[in-house]
Amino acid sequence: MLTVYDAARCPYCARARIALAEKGVEHEVMEIDLADRPAWIFEKNPTGRVPVLEEDAWILPESSVILEYLEERYPEPPLLPPDPADRALARVWIFRHDEFVGPYYALRRGEDGAAERFDEQLAKLDDALSRQEWLTGREYGLADIAYVPWVLRARDTLGVSLAAFPALRSWLSRLEERPAVAREVEVVAAL
Repeated sequence: MLTVYDAARCPYCARARIALAEKGVEHEVMEIDLADRPAWIFEKNPTGRVPVLEEDAWILPESSVILEYLEERYPEPPLLPPDPADRALARVWIFRHDEFVGPYYALRRGEDGAAERFDEQLAKLDDALSRQEWLTGREYGLADIAYVPWVLRARDTLGVSLAAFPALRSWLSRLEERPAVAREVEVVAAL
C-alpha cells in the first residue's frame, strides 16, 4: 500500500493530493504536524519536508518528482500531453515554479514589495492562460496541478485579489470544477 506523509497546510503536499485523486490511486495518509515534526520524518527525507511517498520501504520525497513518478507509475488518466514537445513545455512550467513561489512566501512573511512581486507572477500566469486554456497546454495536467495550490492559498488565506487577472480567474474556475481540486478548496477553507 502506498503511504503519503502529508500536511494539510502545505501546498507542496496539495500537489500530491490532487495528483493522487486525479489518478484514483488508493493510499494511506500520515499527517505530519509541521510545527512539531517527528524525528523519524528526517529518516524518510533528510530535509524533514513533506510530501514523502512510501511504498514497500521505497521512499520518494519532493513534490515535483512525486508528480512525475505518479504519471509514469499510473499512466491513466494521463496528466501530461502525448506530444513530447508539449510535455517538455509543461515541464518547463514546473521547473520554473520557484520563480512563482518565492514572491508568494515573501508575501506570507510580509516583506516589503512582496505584493507587487507576487502580482507580477500572477500577471505572467494570466498572460499564458490568455493564450491557452491550461498551463499544461491543450489539456489540464501536471503544470496546472503544480501551481493551483499556491493560487488557492493566496486568494483564500492571504486575501490576494485576482480581479486584475481574468484568464487566471477563468482557469481557477475551471479547476474548481474538478473534484480533486474542489477537495483542495475545502482543505484550504479549513486551514
